[in-house]
Amino acid sequence: MGCSLSTLEDVDQNRRIPKNVGELVVFVPGLRIPKPVNFSQSLGDNLSKSLIERLSGLRTRVVVLASQEAQTAVKPKRKAATQHGGSMLSDLQQSLEDYLPVLLGLVKEGSKLQNSVKFVWVNQEDDTEETAISNAWYEVLSVLHLMAMVSFSQANLSLLPKTSSDGCQQTDGAIIYFCGLVTCLGVWNLFSRKMTTPAVPTVGWATNGAGYLDFALNHVLPQLPAELRKDLPVDLAEGVLQALCQQALGQSVDIQLGMAIDCTKATLAVKRRLACEMVKYWHQAHDNIVKLPLTSVWGEKHQLYVKWKYDEAQAAAYYYHGLILDEGNTEKSHLMAVSALRAAEEFLKENKKECEAFHTTPPISKNPPIWGTMKYLSEKIVKDASSKGRINQDLYSHERVIETAPVLPDFSVALKPDEYQLPPNDPLWN
Repeated sequence: MGCSLSTLEDVDQNRRIPKNVGELVVFVPGLRIPKPVNFSQSLGDNLSKSLIERLSGLRTRVVVLASQEAQTAVKPKRKAATQHGGSMLSDLQQSLEDYLPVLLGLVKEGSKLQNSVKFVWVNQEDDTEETAISNAWYEVLSVLHLMAMVSFSQANLSLLPKTSSDGCQQTDGAIIYFCGLVTCLGVWNLFSRKMTTPAVPTVGWATNGAGYLDFALNHVLPQLPAELRKDLPVDLAEGVLQALCQQALGQSVDIQLGMAIDCTKATLAVKRRLACEMVKYWHQAHDNIVKLPLTSVWGEKHQLYVKWKYDEAQAAAYYYHGLILDEGNTEKSHLMAVSALRAAEEFLKENKKECEAFHTTPPISKNPPIWGTMKYLSEKIVKDASSKGRINQDLYSHERVIETAPVLPDFSVALKPDEYQLPPNDPLWN
C-alpha cells in the first residue's frame, strides 16, 4: 500500500536486483525501525528506576521484533507462528500497544521530559539514513505509523494462501523482490475475480491502519513544533500520511466492489456508487502524494502506483455510470452513455500505460496478469464501449458526438478510518 524512503536523497541504484522477481499485488510501505535508546542516561535523574526499566524493556522489545520482522520480510517463506503462538506481526502490534501507555508519560501535560530523550528511527529500505529527534511526540508519531504499517501488512497477509504443513506461507509468486527486499504481499483477486473469504477481515485491518494514521495527522503531528516538522523523514510527511490513509480506504472499497461484482443481487447503482467512492479516495491520495518532492526511486514508484490506481478507479466509475445512463429512454441519455463508456475505455488505456511505467521504474518489478476488479472490468469495458457505440450509432443516424464525458455522481464516501484514541498513561506515572 505505497512505499517511500526515509529521506529525499536518491538511493544507490547499483544494488543487485534478483533474477527471481515475484508478482506485485499491493505496494506496501517498508517498516520504520527504532534504534536502541539509553533511557537511564537521559532520564536517570528524573524518573524512578522501575519506570526507566519498564520504558527500556518495552521499547527494546519493539526494537527486536521490528528488526526481526524486517529481516523476515526478505525471506521467500514466512513462518506462520512464533514461539508465543501468535504471528510475528501480532507480537509486534502488541508490543507497540504495551509501550505506548508508558511512553505517553513523557508528553503528559506539564511534563518537562518531553525533549529529554533523542529517539532514533531508520527505514527498512534505507538503513544508511536515520532520523534522530529529541521530542517524545516524534516517538509517539513513529509508533502510530508503525502500528498502521503492521495493520496494512496484516491486511495483505490475510489474503495470502493458507499455510502449508511445514507452517510456512505458500506465496505462489505473491511476493515482490525489490533490490533484495521483499515488499509484500497480498493476493487481491490476483488470478480470478472470485472474491476470497478473507476479504472482510482484510478491510478491517485496512481501516484499522487508516485510523492510526488519521489520529496521527489530526492529534499528534500538530503537537510537533513547526521547525521540527520540517526535519521529519518523508515517511512521516503530512502528504504521505494522508495518501496512505486514503489509499488504504481506496483499496478496501476496491475489495467491496469485487464482492459486489460477484454478488448476483448487487445492482448497477450499488456498483456505480462503490466505484465513484473509490475514485474519491484515490483522488485524495493522488492530490496529496503528487505535491511532494519525492525524488527517491521509491517515492517516484509510490506516486506512479497511486496514479495507476486512480485511473483504474475512474475507468470503473465511468463504466458503471455509462451502463446506468444507457438505461434511460432518451437520445441524450444514450449518447451520454456512449461518452461515459468511451471515457472508461480511455482511462483503461492510461491505466495500462501507468501500470507498465510503475513496473519499469526502479526498483524494477514484474508486471503480473491483470488482477482484482480490473480482471473482470477490462474485458467488459472494451466490449460494452464498442457494442453500445454501434447500437446507438444505428439508432441515431444524426448522432452528435459528445466530446466531454458526463460528470460522475457526487456520492459521499461511506468508508471511514476506524476511530482511535490514545490509551491512558501507565499507572507507574502516578
